[in-house]
Amino acid sequence: MTDRMEIDEATASQAAVTFSKVSKWFGESQVLRSATFSIAPQEVCVICGPSGSGKSTLLRCINGLEQIQEGVITVLGKQLSDRVLASSTFRAKIGMVFQKFSLYPHMNVQDNMILGLKNVLKMDAAEAEDRALRLLARVGLEGRAKAYPSELSGGQQQRVAIARALVMEPKIMLFDEPTSALDPEMIREVLDVMRELAQRGMTMITVTHEMEFAREVADRVIFMDEGAIVEDAATEEFFDHAKSVRAQNFLDRILRH
Repeated sequence: MTDRMEIDEATASQAAVTFSKVSKWFGESQVLRSATFSIAPQEVCVICGPSGSGKSTLLRCINGLEQIQEGVITVLGKQLSDRVLASSTFRAKIGMVFQKFSLYPHMNVQDNMILGLKNVLKMDAAEAEDRALRLLARVGLEGRAKAYPSELSGGQQQRVAIARALVMEPKIMLFDEPTSALDPEMIREVLDVMRELAQRGMTMITVTHEMEFAREVADRVIFMDEGAIVEDAATEEFFDHAKSVRAQNFLDRILRH
């Protein structure tokens, strides 16, 4: 494992994502505290921890939705800067799925999916529609291209959101608690899509409380508390031999529930 205190340039250039001593504040409240880690290509990493520990903020920093005050973030070999993040083609390489689906309610499924293909990748309509239909089939929603978000269940909407991100052919997928807004019976269908992505070798960083999913799919787990990375370990090591009392208590509470 990379030393959490330092990420060298060679590691950063080869990794999918690296954080080196990254800190962030919202006003006077520090939400990230010298976060340092590296995610390899095709690695599946789960970020977990109690509410308010900085997990979602850390994830949103990877695609520039949040700006940092200290440290360095490198994504796909490029150090994040205003110039890099201004490139829509670079940002298209980072797919993100949010808790609340974030579909445009006035657009049908197909139009939601091809918007980025036409506006960012400048793809012609026929090719964009063909790619969208193939991705819908991949997430089990063939035949729903003309449906509107309001006509879909929560699980179906989230699968559309995943397909919309995948249609851009990203190199990295970020998931910010993708099942937390779903009814229990809908969670499985979304996790099944994510499992399939992991099996195909997609680089994935997922904030989730679904610990059984993490145990099954993740290569490693990052546990956060109060803005700091408390543990960064291989999945089996984290679940069977968590070192910190905070992580042990978190696992006991989540798994017992």
